[in-house]
Amino acid sequence: MTQTTFISTATAGGTPPGTRAHLTSPVTQAALRVQNNITAAAREYLVGHGFMEMMPPMIGPVTDPGCRGAKQVDVDYYGHKYKLMTSVILYKQASLLAFDKVFYIAPNVRLEPLETADTGRHLVEFTQIDVEVAEVRRADVLDLLQDLLRHVVSYTLRESKADLAALDRDPDSFTAMLTKDFERLTHTGAVKRLRGLRHGQSADAEIDWQGEKLISEQTDRPFFIVDYPKGSRGFTDGEDATRPGTLNNFDLIAPHGFGELASGGERTYQYRTLIERMRETGENPAKYAWYLELAKEGLRPSAGFGLGLERLTRYIAGLDAIWQASAYPKLPGVAAP
Repeated sequence: MTQTTFISTATAGGTPPGTRAHLTSPVTQAALRVQNNITAAAREYLVGHGFMEMMPPMIGPVTDPGCRGAKQVDVDYYGHKYKLMTSVILYKQASLLAFDKVFYIAPNVRLEPLETADTGRHLVEFTQIDVEVAEVRRADVLDLLQDLLRHVVSYTLRESKADLAALDRDPDSFTAMLTKDFERLTHTGAVKRLRGLRHGQSADAEIDWQGEKLISEQTDRPFFIVDYPKGSRGFTDGEDATRPGTLNNFDLIAPHGFGELASGGERTYQYRTLIERMRETGENPAKYAWYLELAKEGLRPSAGFGLGLERLTRYIAGLDAIWQASAYPKLPGVAAP
């Protein structure tokens, strides 16, 4: 019989300890076992629903530009300037030329702003469960993401029972999300709610990090923020044809102050619209030659999302900081192995 031992996370904030201390920590080991079950559950659900898992590219001539103030990393590729992936969104769209439903367990690198080092939920190197479906609308992937998250939580509560108990994570924290539908709150509604909480959120911008944490403290289950204003996100987020200026996109926000878990929505896919959106967002279309050539020949309409694995681990395990959910964490501005 396995004995459950309480693991304190009271001193989890700040900079991670050295590699040996981190890897031998009972907190790290418990969190990584939980994470292992999260990825097993996600694969079980997605493969069981007809998704093809594909291996993600690590570098490319371009990457997703909509990475919220983070900088991209250049690498020399036989004399060409390539990028480390900040997101595989362009490749997900391309992959739908081969399969109707795809997913990646995809590593990403973003040089996040230095002020994010102490948010407890930003890493420079992180992993996303990236999902894309052809010929569907945003409502379809909202339902998909809700079902996926419920499956992952149910699976992990069952398979990681001892580790979650050791981390002092109360399974009753998930009762509401397993039994009630996730609210779908418009960006306008979220701004109004935050201003009511005396947080000066701009009506024209993404919900900022402090706002995400504040608004997520007000609920007992995850919820969606939908309909971000055009100009607040990159060119890949599709604009609603009947509501100019509104994007058919979303964020998934975890409750109890854990903040954003996922982002997604319908994609821009028509060649001419992509050119227009690139120019509107200050991107040079010439950089995206391979992608735009595919669009000229015909990309498929699609919708999807990227679900942060370390953020999801932090939420399910109840960790104080996201670096506890990574074996080799890299915080913004902090040199690390």
